Order: sequence, then structure tokens, then C-alpha cells
Amino acid sequence: MHMAEAESVIGTPDSAGADESAGPGTEVRPQGKRKLAALLVVAVLAYLIDLGSKMLVVAKLEGHEPIDLIGDLLRLSAIRNRGAAFGMGEAYTVIFTLIASVVITVIIRLSRKLYSLPWAIALGLLLGGALGNLTDRIFRSPGVFRGAVVDFIAPAHFAVFNLADSAIVCGGILIVLLSFRGLDPDGTIHKD
Repeated sequence: MHMAEAESVIGTPDSAGADESAGPGTEVRPQGKRKLAALLVVAVLAYLIDLGSKMLVVAKLEGHEPIDLIGDLLRLSAIRNRGAAFGMGEAYTVIFTLIASVVITVIIRLSRKLYSLPWAIALGLLLGGALGNLTDRIFRSPGVFRGAVVDFIAPAHFAVFNLADSAIVCGGILIVLLSFRGLDPDGTIHKD
């Protein structure tokens, strides 16, 4: 699928809302300003909070006993995860690094046509979370593009995760909800 086809599927301003009476190739831009600043603020906050939490965990919790926050229901326990979510695919760390890089590139490309604040928040969460885990994969041991992600939030009977994972999941859920409501990244609303 080419980028122009992808843009027509998600309804960005280059493909959606064109005034058909004005002739082919004529665009009608959405009203308002682009929401690039909102996307960047959310992404930077998500990234910095994740990075700070991981630095604190590595400095204070790694190599120590887990800390019980709510009895056995929730604890902080530092682990290094070379795989994806839930520890799956530990042999594919390089692949996960490449996937995160592609996601970041797509979000940056979409941001040029972003006029919806809810979409800016969702994409900012995805971008900040992806950058947080990508930073681990690039800079942490055992080496560049093979690094293990620092996970530390350990609910009972669930996988251990980190704040970047939380940002990615929240961003993904928000995107699903926005799609069900018919809100496109360019701010247009469609009814199916």
C-alpha cells in the first residue's frame, strides 16, 4: 500500500474533504490549526516520564527485592525484557526495534495532516511510548538494537510492563474509540 493509498484510507486532508465541484486535485483544508504542538507535548511528557521511571528503577530497584504496593495484587519488580509484550519473541529484538522505528516514522508522517486534538493525544502517547522502549532497545545491554526493555509494574496474574507500554496501550485504545466515533486525524467526522 502506497502512502497516498494509506492517506485515503484514514481520511487525511490530502485525500478527504476535497470539493468535487472544484475539480480534481483541488483540496479543502480542515478548519483550525494543526495539532502538532499537542502531539509533541504529549509525546515528550510520555517519553520523559517513562525514561525517568526506568532510570529510578534501575538505580533503586534492580537487584533488590520487589516492593509490594497493594499486597500481592500489585508490586514493583525490576526485570529486563528482550521480547515484546508479555515477554514473547525474545529472539526477535531487532525486529521489534525495526517495527518501533516504522511506527515512529508513520506517526511523524501523519502529524503533518493532524487537525484533531484527540488524535494528537493518541498519537503522542504512541510516539512517546514507542520512543521510550526504542531507547531501551538501542542503548541498554546487551547491545545496540538488541537491548532489553526495563519493565517493573507487576500486577498479580499478569505480565510485567512499564510506563511506555501503558502509553502505547492507552494511545491504541483511544485510536480505536476515535475510529468507532468516526473522527479522522484531519478532524473530519464521518458516519458509516
